[in-house]
Amino acid sequence: MGAKGKGYGKASGAGTVINAIATYKGSAFGIDLWTYAEVELGDDFKDIEGEIEAEGEESADADTRLIERCVGSVLRKFDLPLRGYVRTRSEIPIGSGLKSSSAAANATVVATLDAISEEAKEQIGALDAIRMGVDAALDVGVSITGAFDDACASLLGGFVITDNKSRELIKRTEKDSEVLILVPHEKAFTADTDVKQSRLIAPWVNIAYELALEERFEDAMTLNGFLYCAALNFNPEPMVKALECGVQGVSLSGTGPSFVALVDEEKGEKLGEVWGGLGVEGKIIRSRVNNKQSFS
Repeated sequence: MGAKGKGYGKASGAGTVINAIATYKGSAFGIDLWTYAEVELGDDFKDIEGEIEAEGEESADADTRLIERCVGSVLRKFDLPLRGYVRTRSEIPIGSGLKSSSAAANATVVATLDAISEEAKEQIGALDAIRMGVDAALDVGVSITGAFDDACASLLGGFVITDNKSRELIKRTEKDSEVLILVPHEKAFTADTDVKQSRLIAPWVNIAYELALEERFEDAMTLNGFLYCAALNFNPEPMVKALECGVQGVSLSGTGPSFVALVDEEKGEKLGEVWGGLGVEGKIIRSRVNNKQSFS
């Protein structure tokens, strides 16, 4: 099997319903913010090199190990030379709990398969493509659990529930909603998370997981958010303000520092004003749930 030269892929950001760090069981939903990858293969390259273009990030400062590892993993799978160039461009804020790493890994794996051949994409399939990105994330240390839940939401879209230990997709469903996101300027990288403290809240995270299985996603994510704010020392004020605005589903996303809320237009407008008045340095993003699969 040869390489056709250039390939393209994309994957969305995602928001948290259940953070899997405490129990390895997680749930997440796709968000209509995207990472795009372009991969070029050929003998002109000495090895695998990467470049990242992200909003507010200088390419020179960005860590390209994850996307380079993803290209290498796919090439090894097909016994192809480890030579190529990968470039990603993202709308997803980095280090904000909005699954920028999962999106970058997914988009890169899909672009590499696309650069090899259409046959390669058919041979691998969406879930195995996700698992390759998860392996790469664990290898380079940007994830604690591999974030299989985040990666599934990112590539498959919709709301997903997973077992991250067995890498099993338990359930996927679609739900239309607007999403409001509070993105503080500070960063909080998953690799720096206090796992020991997170595991203390496992019995209550399990209760939230059961709610997600019943597709009570708003209730699940709100319980999850308060639990992880306590465990990871985040101020839950953005969540309390959301509840005051009548929002049912709001959570700390991932290991923070962003908060995500499922809203309708009216509540989104109201919450946007309230969050804007909190004095948090950062920005507010209005988006929607992404229900579309981006592996095709």
